[in-house]
Amino acid sequence: MGKIVAIANQKGGVGKTTTTVNLSACIAALEHKILLVDIDPQSNATSSLGFDKNQEHTSTYEILIGSSTALAAIRDTSLSYLKLVPSDINLVGAEIELVDAENRELLLRNALSAIRDEFEYILIDCPPSLGLLTVNALVAADSVLVPVQTEYFALEGLGQLLNTISRVKRNLNSTLELEGVLLTMFDSRLKLSNQVVEEVRRYFEQRVFNTVIGRNVRLSEAQSFGKPIILYDAASLGARHYMELARELLERNSNQNAAHEGSGVKPDQTAVHDNSREDANL
Repeated sequence: MGKIVAIANQKGGVGKTTTTVNLSACIAALEHKILLVDIDPQSNATSSLGFDKNQEHTSTYEILIGSSTALAAIRDTSLSYLKLVPSDINLVGAEIELVDAENRELLLRNALSAIRDEFEYILIDCPPSLGLLTVNALVAADSVLVPVQTEYFALEGLGQLLNTISRVKRNLNSTLELEGVLLTMFDSRLKLSNQVVEEVRRYFEQRVFNTVIGRNVRLSEAQSFGKPIILYDAASLGARHYMELARELLERNSNQNAAHEGSGVKPDQTAVHDNSREDANL
């Protein structure tokens, strides 16, 4: 059964879509079957893989409203091991359209359950908000990867995300884990970047990935050309960093699976503390 990982942070501009696209591509380059599911109405992950987001296609919108299946929405990409379920602008109104839908938080999980055995990993690119679309991703996911930029206010709003994860875990998805925190946009020349790295590692400890994604203009260029970084400039710093991240994520999960099989018990769930009030919608 494929592992589903939601890439989430309600704060925009943290490298969420860049991470989803390039991590997916690097995992595919290592010959692991992977599906990228774009549920962000901005459709940047879709266009970053060379698809015209304005072109009519079956998307996550049709999946959520029930007019199509996830299988029918899957598209091939430039990498043979990487498939895509695209997004489109219609997702903007999905939260309003689905407000009265039965079990509305479970729509994505139910849709992906039919195809998850076809892939080793499914990565979900979430919108920069904590609305129904992100909640659907968290309910469908086995774990959450949180990108955090190494800039001023890096931890701003992160507590709200962790509280949302905790509420989803308590009420809708008891097996949800924190896959890890990823430091992005790192510039070793800046004292502030180094301070943020220290602060995040002190706060999250072993839950922070060893790999740090540095600032690299080639990453932005690759997106504008509709290509993942390993197809645009495989020798770039950005490509090397995301390949390191892919290997680290695969190794972490391989070790966890080995420990699980050896012990015969489930691995401990990563604790996510909730200091907020109960959300009546979850």
